[in-house]
Amino acid sequence: MNGQYSAFADVVIFEAVRTPWVDLGGALSQVSPIDLGIKVGREVLARAGIEPQAVDSVLAGSMAQASFDAYLLPRHIGLYSGVAQAVPALGVQRICATGFELLRQAAGQLRDGVQLALCVASESMSRNPIAAYTHRGGFRLGGEVQFKDFLWEALYDPAPGLDMIATADNLARRYGLSREEVDRYACDSHQRGLQAQRDGAWVEEVVAVDNQVFELEGYQPRGIRLARRACAVSEDSHPRPTDLASLTRLRAVHPGGVQTAGNSCAVVDGAAAALVGRASACTRPALARLLASAVVGVAPEFMGIGPAPAIRLLLQRSGLNLDDIGRFEINEAQAAQVLAVAHELELDSTRLNVQGGSLALGHPLAATGLRLVMSLARQLRQHNLRYGIAAACVGGGQGMALLIENPAFGA
Repeated sequence: MNGQYSAFADVVIFEAVRTPWVDLGGALSQVSPIDLGIKVGREVLARAGIEPQAVDSVLAGSMAQASFDAYLLPRHIGLYSGVAQAVPALGVQRICATGFELLRQAAGQLRDGVQLALCVASESMSRNPIAAYTHRGGFRLGGEVQFKDFLWEALYDPAPGLDMIATADNLARRYGLSREEVDRYACDSHQRGLQAQRDGAWVEEVVAVDNQVFELEGYQPRGIRLARRACAVSEDSHPRPTDLASLTRLRAVHPGGVQTAGNSCAVVDGAAAALVGRASACTRPALARLLASAVVGVAPEFMGIGPAPAIRLLLQRSGLNLDDIGRFEINEAQAAQVLAVAHELELDSTRLNVQGGSLALGHPLAATGLRLVMSLARQLRQHNLRYGIAAACVGGGQGMALLIENPAFGA
């Protein structure tokens, strides 16, 4: 099977945290993704009881150019998190699988001698710019002036000439998914997400965000200033009561399609961080063992099916089968997309996205992968399950999956 498979030995995720996921235009809408990244970077070190000076690699990812200093995002997250000035920082990008790729890159660096890597993914969808790419030389009299919404245009793939919603509609046709089936899945995800929030399922992983200043001796301070006069944000804002009748009334994005605003992922802002190191150096129980990763390419017009071949490759090369996996967290870009993956793999719905997914919570592109992994790891621990797989489709036609293990079962 084509694709890239990597197996990891002696690699653990010490700790992982995230901000609340907050709806587009909400309390996080004016905060730079760098500052959101600094927030979670500092917090994950504090939660793990690890001094920042112990970190010897910084890996960070963000998709959009959401601040004028965006090029400096990895470096500034590291510096303002307290990491030593001599420690280098690297930017990582694999669109919706960026969070997974951060962990993959960290595990690879451990093979090369790194002892502890700080991985941070941060996304401000609200600060996606209104952009122009063709006017550096000025505006010609009477010529076309072209400014476009980066957030909207980024959903379009010019290779097949389709937006991401249309690729999910393609999968619905290929797998015979009805609008009713897709809406029903979305309703279940929304209800599961709301119930998980009420049950406190994410309390351990979410750090409240408030107005604060980040100091760095000898350099300019920076910090967080929440919008809408908010003083603090402590929980995800998108989970809400949803019923099938309400979803059914929504108009499809494309005529004859099944995808709507209600059965597609929410657009949110947020950041997440994880500390990756050696199991042999762990002085307290780790969050998860990172065992393997797989990444594959698929046809861009069916990009949402990407998790299926990635999971197949992961299982084939690791020697496991579907029945060995206690939980699956597959990103819900669109309901038809994740249903197509479930149909292709014949997944047991009782093990798939049991706390809801991005339909209920939202999908801050770069950060979602880390959320999937940390939520999955805590589910394995809570239910005494051994293996879990987190996976996502990737715009342009890719799929990526990670295999993790509950440390209670590890060597």
